[in-house]
Amino acid sequence: MENNQIQVVSNFPDLVSASFHGAMNAVCWKRELSGDFSEIASRVVFTGNMTTLEEEDLLELDLSEQGQLAREILIADLKLLRDHGASPVLNVIRYYDRDDEDSFFSTDVYSFHVDHSPIPVDTFLCTYYGDSSEIIPNSQAQQKVHIPEIRDELRKLYNGPEEGFGAFLTEHFFDLHYEALPGANPVSLGLGHLWKIATEHPERQSLPCVHRAPVEKSGQSRLLLIC
Repeated sequence: MENNQIQVVSNFPDLVSASFHGAMNAVCWKRELSGDFSEIASRVVFTGNMTTLEEEDLLELDLSEQGQLAREILIADLKLLRDHGASPVLNVIRYYDRDDEDSFFSTDVYSFHVDHSPIPVDTFLCTYYGDSSEIIPNSQAQQKVHIPEIRDELRKLYNGPEEGFGAFLTEHFFDLHYEALPGANPVSLGLGHLWKIATEHPERQSLPCVHRAPVEKSGQSRLLLIC
């Protein structure tokens, strides 16, 4: 798992204290979790394609012994991140909304992208059940707005003065999306591991981490913590 993009740690203090630099823009607290997280995911009643589980919702679930172990881990992870000053959200996801199929430029989370923040904060995420996210080394991806044929189409869509083109790209989040290069090797973030990935902001000393949500192949709901 460990390469020049990824640093692997064995505890939460090392995860939060690790500093990004250069090409190293992802830190993984590698864990083997016990408990039945699928039981929790299966108990969710959906009103749409995604729902949020609050701690009170978890505590109300009537679970088996293995389900209770999973619940304890979820609550502990939420507390760790809250005590760190983050605002974690626990979601159960059937699928994310997609851009219109006829859109030539997808800006949904299934596209490789970076997270942007005006302040120096990081993204934390952990998939406990279902398909997991992927990251890709920056050297194996190209910003879509610099691909000539895509840039030409964006200019047609913009149809305005040259000095406003950059602002147009930022306003519509086009500049945050990437295309994997031929032969690229995305890395699956796996199950149970708590990750910290670099966002894009002015004070960042590293490249932002290029990542994407998984296209749901398994038919399972995904249990994801993110902040």
